Amino acid sequence: MTDLHPFTHDIPADRLPALLRAMPKAELHMHIEGSLEPELIFALAQRNGVAIPYASVEELRRAYAFTNLQSFLDIYYAGASVLLKEQDFYDMAWAYLERAAADNVVRTEMFFDPQTHTARGVAMQTVIDGLHRACGDAEAKLGVSAALILCFLRHLSEEDAFATLEQALPFRDKFIGVGLDSSELGHPPEKFARVFARCRELGFHLVAHAGEEGPPAYVWSALDVLKVERVDHGVQSTKDAALMRRLAQERIPLTVCPLSNLKLCVFPDLAQHNLGQLLDAGLVATVNSDDPAYFGGYMNENFIQTFAATGLTAKHAWQLAANSFEGSFVDAPTKALWMERLGACFAQFAGR
Repeated sequence: MTDLHPFTHDIPADRLPALLRAMPKAELHMHIEGSLEPELIFALAQRNGVAIPYASVEELRRAYAFTNLQSFLDIYYAGASVLLKEQDFYDMAWAYLERAAADNVVRTEMFFDPQTHTARGVAMQTVIDGLHRACGDAEAKLGVSAALILCFLRHLSEEDAFATLEQALPFRDKFIGVGLDSSELGHPPEKFARVFARCRELGFHLVAHAGEEGPPAYVWSALDVLKVERVDHGVQSTKDAALMRRLAQERIPLTVCPLSNLKLCVFPDLAQHNLGQLLDAGLVATVNSDDPAYFGGYMNENFIQTFAATGLTAKHAWQLAANSFEGSFVDAPTKALWMERLGACFAQFAGR
């Protein structure tokens, strides 16, 4: 476990929200299509001549009333229908990256869902080139390190995933890993065992959604069958003591998304979220925004609302930021540099 900063006990509670905003952090679980704000959806629809079934930005935003993962996914895929050209994907990513920079996110590893677009006749190259160009500009213009993770849609077949991988391989230098997302229940990780084995042979980083709505058994499968390096969500792990011990011992990062969990009714209210329990058990838990346009908040909003509701402290803030760097797919010297920046931030807030 990363040692706690000596100044965490010297930061008064009233300074905590400002600290959460100011501290450097990495975001490891963010679906770029889930950052499409209603205003941008309408602008792109107009630019591309795409009809959408909402009369106004306000009507579309009111439709963001979900009861579970599937009801969210239905509108998520509808929103993505306005993305047709490389510039559309660039504009979507750039809007998110500017928000990330404003939240002092120094590293983001963004998920993208190519099957959502190729099924509509959009070329794989169009998707990847637009997103990758935004990542390059983020480093140069915003000082944000950004990378892409290609996600397979788990409600589709493994054969479809294989076809998607083959389409993406000519651009393999533009994404760093593969993941697994979409409807979890009824689609266990082992459904994608062969395609993940192939991706492992190809040298990609491996992550997968597991234990959001699905049971702890899905987390075990993600680890043992898919051999992921990171578990996305994983909040159901607290129901399995042996799994909790393994996650702590093996330093498997969990990319937790509190406001998403609230919006999709994984927890009845934010005060009951188990983020503190995960941290206190020694897990490499992190905070992330998931689909921020739909779930009511980007990174800093996730931190501030969760800390206010659960009573987490500066000690937990330090741990979450340190965990986010530990869990990121960057080299050790870069992580050390970010840890220095984190230490300087905490020292400033402690008045040292």
